[in-house]
Amino acid sequence: MSIGGSLPKDKRIGALVPEGRQEIEDTVRATLCDVLGLAPERVADFAPETPLFGALPELDSMAVAGLLTELEDRLGILIEDDDVDGDTLETFGALTRFASAKALQ
Repeated sequence: MSIGGSLPKDKRIGALVPEGRQEIEDTVRATLCDVLGLAPERVADFAPETPLFGALPELDSMAVAGLLTELEDRLGILIEDDDVDGDTLETFGALTRFASAKALQ
């Protein structure tokens, strides 16, 4: 698995195929590393049920804004304030599903 970079503009997913989902997951992992300063090895071990907000001291309320802004930039998506709720950042899987759903819009 490669952690780093962002999804190229021409690779933004209109109809997610398995490869597209993996690209989005890789982008979410890379963004967590870059924004929160987490070790790539640690993030590579994140499973869908891995808790994020409230479990990672690095992911405080200030970091949430930076993380979401960076995901917008890397995935070419727009995240409105009312798109995000407590469940969005509860687990790695929830965040990845959220990012995938936004990429489909």
